Amino acid sequence: MKHHFNHIDYIGIWIVVCALGGFLYGKQAPQPLFITSDRCMACHNGLTDDAGKDVSIGANWRGSMMAHSALDPYWQAGVRREIMEHPEAKEAIEDKCSSCHMPMARFMAKAGQQKGQVFAHLPFTRMMGANAPLAFDGVSCTMCHQISAEKLGTKESFTAGFVVDTVKPLGARTVYGPFEIDPGRQRVMRSSALLEPAESKHIQDSSFCASCHTLYTHSLGADGEVVGELPEQVPYLEWYHSSYKDIRSCQSCHMPELKNPTPVTSVLGIAREAFSRHVFRGGNFFMPKIFNLNRVELSVQALPNDLDRMAEETAQHLKDKAAGLTIESAKLGDGEIQLDVRVRNLTGHKLPTAYPSRRVWLALDVTDEKGRTVFSSGKLNKDGSIAGNDNDANAAKYEPHYDLITRSDQVQIYESVMADYENKVTTSLLAGLRFVKDNRVLPRGFDKKTADDDIAVQGAAARDSNFDGFGDIVKYAIKADNAAGPYRVSATLYYQPIGFRWARNLNEFKAMETERFVKYYDELAHLSAIALAQEAVVVE
Repeated sequence: MKHHFNHIDYIGIWIVVCALGGFLYGKQAPQPLFITSDRCMACHNGLTDDAGKDVSIGANWRGSMMAHSALDPYWQAGVRREIMEHPEAKEAIEDKCSSCHMPMARFMAKAGQQKGQVFAHLPFTRMMGANAPLAFDGVSCTMCHQISAEKLGTKESFTAGFVVDTVKPLGARTVYGPFEIDPGRQRVMRSSALLEPAESKHIQDSSFCASCHTLYTHSLGADGEVVGELPEQVPYLEWYHSSYKDIRSCQSCHMPELKNPTPVTSVLGIAREAFSRHVFRGGNFFMPKIFNLNRVELSVQALPNDLDRMAEETAQHLKDKAAGLTIESAKLGDGEIQLDVRVRNLTGHKLPTAYPSRRVWLALDVTDEKGRTVFSSGKLNKDGSIAGNDNDANAAKYEPHYDLITRSDQVQIYESVMADYENKVTTSLLAGLRFVKDNRVLPRGFDKKTADDDIAVQGAAARDSNFDGFGDIVKYAIKADNAAGPYRVSATLYYQPIGFRWARNLNEFKAMETERFVKYYDELAHLSAIALAQEAVVVE
C-alpha cells in the first residue's frame, strides 16, 4: 500500500533540504515561499453558521477540486497522453500543466530557475523531494492568498501568469484577504503560520480567478513545431463579454457568501460580513465519486463524507443555478408533432465552460396514449455515450449543431470540438489548433457578432438566428405515423463533465495513468451525467 502524507509541519524539514540541495549541487536553493494547508486549518476550521452548519474554511476546501488538483487521475492521464503524443515537448508540457495543478511546487521550481514537474512528484510518498508536500497540497491556501494584484486582468496574467513575491522570507511574507486585521491578530497569525495578513479587495475580483481559469495552449504539428495557439478554456473572457460583468463576480457564485456575519477563524475570531465559503463549487460532481471509490490508490486525504457532500452539493448547485428549459410551443400539424424547445443559460459564462471534455445536450422522448415510444433522441447509455451522437460512435466525426431535428439520430449537443492542423477532430489539447464547433449556450448579454476569435461561436450555431445571448431554440418535427394521441413529450437537459470520447480516446495510450482512468470511468460511467432541467407537456 502506498504511503500517504500526514500533514505535519514540513517547514523546518524543507528549509534543511533546500539548504542541503544548495550545498550538494553548488546552487542557491530558493527559500521557502509557501506553507502547506495544515498550518492554516488549525485556526480556520471549527466554524459554524447561525444554523449550526459547518462552514469551516479548511474542511470545505479539503473536499474541493482545488485541494485535489494534483490527485486528479483524469488530469494525470491527460498529461501522460500528451507526453506520449509529443515526447519532444515533455518538459514544456509538465511545466505548463503543473502551473495550475501543482502551482506551489511549480512556482518554487520556477524561483530556482527550473521547469515545473508532474510525475517526479507522483505517486506521493514521504521520501520525495522538498517540493513534494507542496505538489500534494494542490491549489492551497498560501498559493491563492499570496497572489498580488499586479497584472491581474491582463493577458500577461493568464495561463498562470500571476505574481507572487519571491523576496520576503517566511515570517515576513504577506497573505491577502478581504478583511482589515488588527495588530494583535496579525501577531497571532505571524506566530502560528509565519505569515503577515493584509487587507486587499483584489482577492474578490474576477480577474483574480482568471489567472488560472484563462488558459492558452500551444498547438503542435507533426514534428513538434508550434503551429498556433488555442484558447483551451477561457470562462473569464466569456464572462467579460456578458451582462454578468457588471452584475456578479466569479466568487459570488463559486464561493457564495453567508447571509449573516460569521467568524472566519475559531481562534480569537470576530464576526465578519460577507464570509465567502471556500467550497469552490464548479462543474465537477463526477470526480469526487471517483476519489471516494479509489481513495487509497489515489492517496486521498479528504474524509469520505466530505467528498460525498461535495458531489451532492455540486450536483444540486448545477440543477438549481445552471440552466432553464421550456417547451414553448407544442402542437400537431400535417401528421407531425411540432415543438419549440428553449434552452437558457443561467450562468455568467458559456454552458458548459472551461475544459472541453464537458458537454450539455437535449434529450427528447415522445410516447403515445399507451406509453409506447414514438420518438427518442439523446438517450444516455450506461457506458457514458449518447445514443445517436456521431462523435461517440466514431472519433473522426462529430455531431453538428441543429436548428431543426427530425430524426432520432440527431442530437443537439452543446460542446466545443477541436481539430488539428490537418483538420482532423481531436481530443489532444496540444494537437488542437482550432474549434470547428462551439455552440455552447451563451450567457445573457453575450453578442456573438462582436465576440472576438477566442470566445467566438463556431460552426452552424454562428448562422442560427435562434441561437443568441438569450439561449437557443431547437425545433422538432416528429412524424406521428400510426401512433395515436394524446402524446406525452418529455425534454431533459443533461450535463456531463467528461464526455465518452474524451475518456475512450485514452485507450490508445498504454500507460498506467491512462489505463487506470479508463477503468475508473467505466466503473462509474452510469453516474457520469446529471439532469440540469426538465419539462413535460401533453400534445393532443
